[in-house]
Amino acid sequence: MDVIDEIRLTGLRVFGRHGVYDHERRDGQDFVVDLTLMLDIGRAAQTDDVADTVHYGVVAEQVAAIVGGEPVNLLETLATRIADRLLADYAVRIVRVTVHKPSAPIPLSFDDVSVTVTRSRDAR
Repeated sequence: MDVIDEIRLTGLRVFGRHGVYDHERRDGQDFVVDLTLMLDIGRAAQTDDVADTVHYGVVAEQVAAIVGGEPVNLLETLATRIADRLLADYAVRIVRVTVHKPSAPIPLSFDDVSVTVTRSRDAR
């Protein structure tokens, strides 16, 4: 039987300077990231050892460094950059990353703008 469990981290708020407009790069804004990491956590459940799973605190710090790091124009680029890094660094099979830009420069009333990417180890 193929087992896929999930570790989720939602609402990670990080200040970044991403966007296509000069003022977005200059002034920056908060971005919110949601992650779903899909993997088999059976060994970790048996050993009760964080070394046998993905340490979500370490993942949060790594994602925060990406969001707070080198600016990109598009949310699509940022979400893909995060997904690729997580697949490269951790024993996850599938990763889903949503990057929200709640203060996007849209001259209308709105709640949120987000981009979600899903990447799998098999597709790499």
